[in-house]
Amino acid sequence: MSPLSVAELDPVDVLAVDDELGETERDIRDTVRAFARTELAPHVAEWFEADTMPREVVKHLGALGLLGMHLDGYGCAGTGATAYGVACRELEAVDSGLRSFVSTQGSLAMYAIHRWGSEEQKQRWLPAMAAGEAVGCFGLTEPDAGSDPSAMRTRARRDGDDWVLDGSKMWITNSPFADVAVVWAQTDPERGAKGIRGFVVPVGTPGFTVNKITRKLSLRVSVTGELVLDGVRLPADAVLPGAAGLSGPLSCLSEARFGIIWGAVGAARACYETALEYAGQREQFGRPLAGFQLTQRKLSEMAVQVAQASLLAARLGRLKDAGRLDPVQISVGKLANVRAALDIARSARTILGGNGITLEYPVFRHMVNLETVLTYEGTEEMHLLSIGKAVTGVQAFR
Repeated sequence: MSPLSVAELDPVDVLAVDDELGETERDIRDTVRAFARTELAPHVAEWFEADTMPREVVKHLGALGLLGMHLDGYGCAGTGATAYGVACRELEAVDSGLRSFVSTQGSLAMYAIHRWGSEEQKQRWLPAMAAGEAVGCFGLTEPDAGSDPSAMRTRARRDGDDWVLDGSKMWITNSPFADVAVVWAQTDPERGAKGIRGFVVPVGTPGFTVNKITRKLSLRVSVTGELVLDGVRLPADAVLPGAAGLSGPLSCLSEARFGIIWGAVGAARACYETALEYAGQREQFGRPLAGFQLTQRKLSEMAVQVAQASLLAARLGRLKDAGRLDPVQISVGKLANVRAALDIARSARTILGGNGITLEYPVFRHMVNLETVLTYEGTEEMHLLSIGKAVTGVQAFR
């Protein structure tokens, strides 16, 4: 076999990382990419401007088998982790809000029920959620408890056989059009984090209300809200029986962060592709921008960063497929890939100049989305401290 020539090199995948994908993973990539580019991309700027995502998109995602796709049974596709990551990448190449919906539905709400729920809870909710007939949300973050969920103020108390929940949750993705919420509450403050339990709360339960968060400047395709629980009475079987303490919600966050690692590659790739095409067409001083050394430096650095982020995502995907992925490795991936994607978006914007700040091109939309992705599902500081503890053996959180 002759060496790869420059003419054969893919400028968007300079290290041919996707050559390592298996047949099923490539099929999923091609299917999701085609759907995303033909059915989602033409409308996403309009949705971003309107601060919404149409509910009918959910059923299309369900029909493709993307909701809870990495889970087994109950109508879920049961794919591998890398296949799920590839799907997240192709969705976020269009918009982070689309991947965020899939992550919240499958890796937070559905995963919580699948991993920690009773058989009755699984049968009731998972098939409908996998099909896109029901939407779930995940209530962990609070107005005063983001990076430190053990400090949550939402309380669940026993009243006879029932549970009664009071409190609020903030920045809850999917909640304005959700049918069910997985809500985490403190059942015994004296036990600290060990007293935290999860509850399956159908929307419409008396005392449960959702207030949509508006005037966002980022992730506008991802509908977000505040959950308010005022004397929400639930039967005894509403609790997730398998989850006790913070290990329950943290396991769900690890699942969602894995999708972010891959999704960030999609956003980065989209910004780089846009800048590369634009630089080849836009002329200044009698030649294309791509013909200037400083522009080539920017594009070359983007190509390298996309390749590095792709390699990192692929490696973590194989570790997860083998059952060997550690949460600290997820922190490495989330930290590095979101940083790289944001750097690429900012650099791509400079190549597009004034055109880069309009919705005619996806770059600025990706850039403001990534500003949120940088801090949700764990801030840079929290991931750095997790890595720091792993490499030094010293706890620096408190």
